Amino acid sequence: MVKILLLDLDDTILDFQKAEHIAVRQAIAQAGVEPTDAVCARYSQINQMHWQMLERGEITREQVLVNRFAVLFRELGHQADAEKVARNYEQLLGIGHYYLPGAEETVKQELFGRYRLFLVSNGTARVQDSRLTSAQLYPYFEKVFISEEIGYNKPSKAYFDACFAQIPMFSPDACLIVGDSLTSDILGGIRAGIRTCWINPNHKSAPVDICPDYEIERLADLPALLKNL
Repeated sequence: MVKILLLDLDDTILDFQKAEHIAVRQAIAQAGVEPTDAVCARYSQINQMHWQMLERGEITREQVLVNRFAVLFRELGHQADAEKVARNYEQLLGIGHYYLPGAEETVKQELFGRYRLFLVSNGTARVQDSRLTSAQLYPYFEKVFISEEIGYNKPSKAYFDACFAQIPMFSPDACLIVGDSLTSDILGGIRAGIRTCWINPNHKSAPVDICPDYEIERLADLPALLKNL
């Protein structure tokens, strides 16, 4: 029986894509770049590549936060202080929180009180703290595990070992991780020896080497799944 839920935050509970879209447009506009759809789409591609490099241990978090803008500006031939833009972007991102459809009710009304809830995120501590506070999510989780504070990133086993050590009466058999990222949440759960649930709104195919135990379309589908576990 599942008693412990490790929930990802971005694109699992909160709509990170929307928050990112708004913050990126504002940040690059203030840096003197016209925030066209093409420019913003290219930023998202560069950003995703940098986070995947972080997950593989190829670069540091600080490099992710600054270099994604440095690469974008270099491609555009635009002169701007990438470090300054990165700080501005984080401030803007921390302001916005937007729940995915049904996610707020699922966490606060259907999961809270029935399961032990823990949050697991690779996001930047300052940004995630601001978003969690504005979304009023802190009271619903026993503990929030931010990789920047833990000292390791998902999907490393060291990250999950550090989290498990801080969960009283932890049992891997009673634990399920739920998230949208195959390379972060699902792979991390597999390495940690716990069951995994992939949120897959676009019905993508999972690679053979990262196979989740369960798959749902959105977080609102989780309570029905849990009843059958």
